[in-house]
Amino acid sequence: MNEFFKNKIVWITGASSGIGEALVIELNRLGAKLIISSRNREALYKVKNKCQKIVDVHVHPLDLENYTLLENKTQEALKIFGKIDIIIHSGGLSQRATAMETTLETNKKIMDINFFGTIAITHSLLPSMLKNNSGQIVVISSLVGKFGTPKRSAYSASKHALHGYFDSLRAEIYVSNVSITIVCPGFIKTKLSYNALLGDGQLQNKMDDAQENGMLPEDCAKRILIAVQSKKQEVYIGGKEVYGVYFKRFFPYWFSKIVRKARVV
Repeated sequence: MNEFFKNKIVWITGASSGIGEALVIELNRLGAKLIISSRNREALYKVKNKCQKIVDVHVHPLDLENYTLLENKTQEALKIFGKIDIIIHSGGLSQRATAMETTLETNKKIMDINFFGTIAITHSLLPSMLKNNSGQIVVISSLVGKFGTPKRSAYSASKHALHGYFDSLRAEIYVSNVSITIVCPGFIKTKLSYNALLGDGQLQNKMDDAQENGMLPEDCAKRILIAVQSKKQEVYIGGKEVYGVYFKRFFPYWFSKIVRKARVV
């Protein structure tokens, strides 16, 4: 893996914390040239300063929610190093409220950030990858992109939408040399739950127990990059929660009974 990422130009959204931050640090160690994005410019510079080779890290702030502006942001990103070899869509927002508690505005905000922001960048970036007949698109989804759980209705919907979009896109561009990897993490010890939205759109501002006891983001990042190098179509990363994917597939009735009682915070 050490040579695979050397001098690769990698653009990472959601790079200011969590899995995105861990990917930045690991890819920098492996010799990649990085473009790092999120809304928080100051946090991005803090991540950059943690890297071994800060000269290879370019800060490029953007807001996924303002997806109509992402065409210009993508063109700006392409000009930084002249091309982009790998885009890692790690930006996103979670939820901690029942469907009935969640306002339409909160549902829309989650979909705008997690789905429309991601596909807006992809739609703008893909022509350059197809022209070069080279590139990789990596989508950080979630296990709830494979099955729904309580208090995650909009979040799960946004991740299911990503699977549908990128599975279709993969089939459409199969003759090209552009690959798509969808990554489905389970419980990873990040601040995702801190920034998760309550039904009224306010931040939860606390760590879930499951997240607190989850896999370290550094370990998750390493496993993601193994999947990227192998050009896997889909990969599940986490602890025993990953078995939920297979349990739902083969025993849907029993899965439904269990998940409705599951403690998901």
